[in-house]
Amino acid sequence: MEASRFTTPVKAHAHSGVRQVVADYLTLTKPKVQLLLLLTTVATMEIAGDPSIGLILLTLLGGYLSAGGAGAVNHWYDRDIDAKMARTANRPIPSGRVSPRAALIYGFSLQVASFALLSLTVNVLAASFALLGFLGYVFVYTLWLKRSTPQNIVIGGAAGAVPPLVGWVATTGSFDPAALYLFAIVFYWTPPHFWALALRMKDEYAAVDVPMLPVVRGEEETRRQITLYSFLLVAVSFLPFAGQLFDGIYAVCAALLGGWFLFLAIRLQRKPDRASALKLYLFSMLYLALLFGAMVADVKL
Repeated sequence: MEASRFTTPVKAHAHSGVRQVVADYLTLTKPKVQLLLLLTTVATMEIAGDPSIGLILLTLLGGYLSAGGAGAVNHWYDRDIDAKMARTANRPIPSGRVSPRAALIYGFSLQVASFALLSLTVNVLAASFALLGFLGYVFVYTLWLKRSTPQNIVIGGAAGAVPPLVGWVATTGSFDPAALYLFAIVFYWTPPHFWALALRMKDEYAAVDVPMLPVVRGEEETRRQITLYSFLLVAVSFLPFAGQLFDGIYAVCAALLGGWFLFLAIRLQRKPDRASALKLYLFSMLYLALLFGAMVADVKL
């Protein structure tokens, strides 16, 4: 009886420790960031053809492994600046719960698993595009651009626009230039989406010498760039309609969603406060989800 008093607390502590490890390694894959990427992948697959549930699930898993591996490497590389910012100080690596070496091995292992899975169960072209996204995010954005230029998110954002390409080739088995319409939409969506958030985190980026646009060019110029890229985004969003990939349902939705996006961007420029920046940031995520949803509706209805 005496020994049994200590068994339950020890087991509970062990279970808690396992949950923490699982949670930490999941955090390294940046699951919240991946939600929109996976949504654009699924939507593109439905636009490109009539994929089976099995194909969709395998493509999503392979895409998650690839993007998650890139996220883990990003956590590994940014561990020094993460430790200095209150928002990120409790992340798995700076907190000491995951070693840098383990995170780096984990990141590249996820990418290897992604390539193997997609190559064997989907097709090599899909695996190659996923690998391209991984390499772009890790080597172009994380290791090169993020700490060297305020245009980091513009150029590096191409890596985040790869999922539609993965979805297209996974469904059709071949590349079609039409897929570039979807790539371009995500590409031009990324700067206003990210800069709206960066306006709110300007002081944190400045404290660790990361040259995000608000730090280097100031908030006024950042708001101007947000408005410029918002106009470009809306213009690009009509290219699939002009190219006859979609019809009226999409065009109406693109006009309504784009109009509200522009309204929020212009209001942010005229009313430069954190609340306006937050509203644009939050709507930008809804915008992308609804726009890709409109694409699917246009094709399927």
